[in-house]
Amino acid sequence: MTKLSIIRPDDWHLHVRDDEALAYTIPFSARQFGRAIIMPNLTPPNITTDQALAYRERIIAAIPKNCTFTPLMTLYLTDNTSPEEIKRAKLSGHIVAAKLYPAGATTNSDAGVTDIRKCYPALEALQQHNMPLLVHGEVTSPHVDIFDREKVFIDKVLISTRKDFPELKIVFEHITTKDAVDYVLSEDGYTAATITPQHLLYNRNAIFHGGIRPHFYCLPVLKREKHRRALLEAAISGKPKFFLGTDSAPHPKNAKETACGCAGIFSAPLAIELYARIFEENNALDKLEAFASFYGADFYGLKRNTQTITLHKTSWTVPTSYPFINNTIVPLHAGETETWLVSSS
Repeated sequence: MTKLSIIRPDDWHLHVRDDEALAYTIPFSARQFGRAIIMPNLTPPNITTDQALAYRERIIAAIPKNCTFTPLMTLYLTDNTSPEEIKRAKLSGHIVAAKLYPAGATTNSDAGVTDIRKCYPALEALQQHNMPLLVHGEVTSPHVDIFDREKVFIDKVLISTRKDFPELKIVFEHITTKDAVDYVLSEDGYTAATITPQHLLYNRNAIFHGGIRPHFYCLPVLKREKHRRALLEAAISGKPKFFLGTDSAPHPKNAKETACGCAGIFSAPLAIELYARIFEENNALDKLEAFASFYGADFYGLKRNTQTITLHKTSWTVPTSYPFINNTIVPLHAGETETWLVSSS
């Protein structure tokens, strides 16, 4: 196969930063995706409807004129998020979900939730208004091994939350373990998960191959090979509980290549091309369109896109970096050869 046309995909987990950074991040996603769930962990975070809507306007201003791209906004949950704020978000027509960050779990999550039970009134409102809860599924206790944080979150937080809110839509974001795959499969249609390209391509050895590799450091971190294989099987299974979410997270080069580097992998410039490669290498290219373009929209209760994109089988080299304000960003697979390229829409 030398050409593949699919319904324009969506990215159900994306970081684009803010203000002048938007001009450098939005075009990458807008060229290939129809919509994206925009993460709210700015500084300060988007904890109110007004903040999220103002952020949406800044994003729209950065969309290239030749692109059709819709940012789907989210609220940042805190211990104090009120049911009234959830209702305001729903009525806005532009905020489609709320994001749960356990306090300290990832970039700009210090204002996150300290105890999920403090959020129960907000979760009840989400369930009532049919708005999904998006979960960064890790505990943050320093006594829990970083490679076990996802499983412990399932056992200590997610199972009880699901029991208390049986009809709340939950997206277990950027899952990284077989435990998460098994949990999602064991639950009903109110539970789904996104999977990133890096967690499909690499295990934790990548972080340490030949030295510290900061551009493979993200949260949740890469895991053992058995977990990568479980994620891969889930992604190519054709089961609608699993869909595309890049978690592309841009940080300038000097914030990654430093003694205390930021967590985040920048995959946006070649996101759909990476997924195409992954699915092709696993003889599942026929499953890509549903994973990338159908299942997420269906879970959120949104119409599927109608436009298409076309990927061509061609050899090209990923740039070693891209401009970013007064610095550069190093993408995933910098300097490497890829085999698919989006060339028309």
